Amino acid sequence: MESSGGSSPGCAGQCTAFLRTQKGIVLALEIGLCIVILICYGASRSPGYTGVAICELVFSIAFFIVYTLGLNKQLAFVHWGWSDFIRAVIGALLFLITSVIVLIGQRDGPGLAAGVFGLLAGILLAYDAYITLPRLQKNHTAAPTESPEGV
Repeated sequence: MESSGGSSPGCAGQCTAFLRTQKGIVLALEIGLCIVILICYGASRSPGYTGVAICELVFSIAFFIVYTLGLNKQLAFVHWGWSDFIRAVIGALLFLITSVIVLIGQRDGPGLAAGVFGLLAGILLAYDAYITLPRLQKNHTAAPTESPEGV
């Protein structure tokens, strides 16, 4: 049994600590925006654009759980930084493209709201990719510049 005075925080403590970081705030905003977009598309006359929001919602929740529980350090066979960067870039592009299509073609209020929130989600995902990229460059180590003979 685990004692209540242990030094490791519980799940709620880990979640709260991660939500205080920049990455935690961005992922929480992505999850919230995806939920709002799904609600708007659900109220729209043509809910056919929900696929991007559903996929990004699932991926954002998965990365939120991975980073909150520290699984990115335990499961080292996956490069979580690059996976997160690629997720953010692809999500940003898909949200921007589908939102422009929806804003051009929709005529009802909930569809237009979903398009606007989709643009905001695309911008937020692009920002997520922007803040993830320096962490990837920091992990890169330069190759040695000595000659192989040691001269």
